[in-house]
Amino acid sequence: MIALAGIRKRFGALQVLTDISLAVRPGAVTALVGPNASGKTTLLKIVLGLTRPDAGALLVNGEPADAAGDYRRALGYMPQAARFPDNLRVRDVLALVSALRPGTARDEELIGAFALQREMDKPVGTLSGGTRQKLNAAIAFLFRPALLILDEPTAGLDPVASGVLKEKIRRARAEGRTVVVSSHILAELEELADDVAFLCDGSLRFAGTVAALLARTGETRLEPAIAALMRSARGGALAPAADAPPAAVWLPGEPEAA
Repeated sequence: MIALAGIRKRFGALQVLTDISLAVRPGAVTALVGPNASGKTTLLKIVLGLTRPDAGALLVNGEPADAAGDYRRALGYMPQAARFPDNLRVRDVLALVSALRPGTARDEELIGAFALQREMDKPVGTLSGGTRQKLNAAIAFLFRPALLILDEPTAGLDPVASGVLKEKIRRARAEGRTVVVSSHILAELEELADDVAFLCDGSLRFAGTVAALLARTGETRLEPAIAALMRSARGGALAPAADAPPAAVWLPGEPEAA
């Protein structure tokens, strides 16, 4: 569904991304990981159409992403910290978001699972950080998106709410939807991820399945495997794993290209 080809991005004198080529495997959960300031947020913003690359291409269903951003109708985005107007009530926020995609089937399961009905008449500015994050998650899943981009999705959630959200992510994958998760909680990613894309200093240093990463590093768990990548990356780039997703894009439900 989504692929990046030769993406480069600079902010002033700072080269943030360098020649990033990555295909996100349809129907899988891809963990986007890396140390702070590795370029993860910028990469996600390029996929979302919030930032334009200096060079390279964003491909959607095998075609360059259109300038109008119509492909974003198939996206669900959960930012690390959503910023809603403090004076709006929860029901107003949901109504405003719903008006952007009229006639689209809605998935309100998380509204019920997080008991957001009892918060509907409260101004967003009065909500706790955890409740705001629940609203953030409910909006990301609201329109049954084919591609979910989740940035630190469980930050601020209690263990029960975190479990609810992780189960929702698993079911989205089981339905054939594609999920990209960026998180510093590696134990959480170990529960969810099929694939790993590792960035360091703006370069893609590894792309492949979790199994390939464990085999490559000789580790049995994701957290020490990522730590091994970080140590190795400082000494030189790591080539993509042999089973890394190729630089091609497939529509969900269609056979993968050879």
